[in-house]
Amino acid sequence: MSDHAVQSKPTGPRMTAGLRDIARQATGYWWVGLVAGVAWLVVSLVILQFDNASVTTVGIIVGLMFLLAGVQNVALASLPVEHRWVPVLFSILFFVSAVICFINPATTFAGLADMLGFLFLIVGVWWMTRAFLERAVNPVWWLTLISGILMTAMAFWTAGQFFITKAYVLLVFAGIWALMEGVMAIVRAFEARRIHKEL
Repeated sequence: MSDHAVQSKPTGPRMTAGLRDIARQATGYWWVGLVAGVAWLVVSLVILQFDNASVTTVGIIVGLMFLLAGVQNVALASLPVEHRWVPVLFSILFFVSAVICFINPATTFAGLADMLGFLFLIVGVWWMTRAFLERAVNPVWWLTLISGILMTAMAFWTAGQFFITKAYVLLVFAGIWALMEGVMAIVRAFEARRIHKEL
């Protein structure tokens, strides 16, 4: 849906009308992003309320977050845009991570605490990748890029923490992850709504 695709094939008004219809259809579901953003904010609020959660609780909460991220990426992959395989790949990674978290939350927590920095790095890299993929169609792509950079910075900082400290850090950063994901989803939803009204 980039300008280059429109300019490279000069097929006239029919091509422009077709692209406009696809864009109108895709942005018509702006409310799904809003619902997802609110869900992420609720998850963030719930997580940040815990001051001393059990290991099993943290493992299940992180599993739910991976599940929600996987569903969100499946929804992104269903849009008629280029590079749809990227959200599909990340949704598979998120679903596998969720299943692992649900199978044995206590062991998952120990594993997550050990490789917490790596997991945050995966999320940060995905957000930065998504920002550049959306750049042609999303005027607020920079918000996703900044969030990805922040998540990557948190990944490197977390990797240097001790295991006992990681228990609390995992909980707090999971809440921050959910908060950033919610804010980005809500901003993108209202931007899609604005584009839908213009079309």
